[in-house]
Amino acid sequence: MASIEKRTEPQSEAGAEPEHDAAASRAAADHALLEAFGGVWGMVDTTVPGLVFVTIYTINRDIHIAGIAALGLSLVLALARLAKKQTLKHAFSGVFGVAFGVVFAMMSGNAKNFYLPGMLYTLGLAVAYVVSAMAGFPLIGLLLGPILKENLSWRDRNPGRRVAYTKATWAWGIILLAKSAILFPLYLWGNATQLGWVKVALGIPPFLLCVYLTWVFLAKAPPPIDVIAEMEAAEAAEKEAEAARKEAAAN
Repeated sequence: MASIEKRTEPQSEAGAEPEHDAAASRAAADHALLEAFGGVWGMVDTTVPGLVFVTIYTINRDIHIAGIAALGLSLVLALARLAKKQTLKHAFSGVFGVAFGVVFAMMSGNAKNFYLPGMLYTLGLAVAYVVSAMAGFPLIGLLLGPILKENLSWRDRNPGRRVAYTKATWAWGIILLAKSAILFPLYLWGNATQLGWVKVALGIPPFLLCVYLTWVFLAKAPPPIDVIAEMEAAEAAEKEAEAARKEAAAN
């Protein structure tokens, strides 16, 4: 019995290894999914400067003070990103968005125009999601494919993931279109305070809903094909074959 136990223990450990690797892979994919869309810092960048702007404007009705405060906070957030050694793109994308809004608002004298660049960006992104899904090149797949090391293998080698990416892309497009359908009427017929508070309220929840639906669709899909590992394995096999040919020639 002792000898059987010694033989079965390693088998149990070996069986646990794939489960551990799968769990680690799933956790890495979940983290990559959230980070691909900006992560927690992205939510802060897109929400907090707008919250500061509408709060200050609601109190004193001064576009300049509200705009400078929002832009200053955005710069502080960008410097914090740089201190954490994040990429320049992530660090300053929020700054540029806020800067455009501040310039629009100050030049026009209309506080509602602080939100217009972001609203137009959201609408354009929604249209891009819908068009890409209809064209068979879902934007979520194009975005996540390189991050998950599958590149475009999901298009012709992994149809289950292609379906999941298409569903996720439709979800992003429809939710962002719904968000735009709420904000643009407020921009046209509401006042700056109403628009500001509603835009802040619609900052994080739709984003989290989109990310959650993407996670649900991908969790039910087949795992990604790691084309990077395939290329590395093919390269290694080619080197081994070349080494074997050289050795045979030498003998």
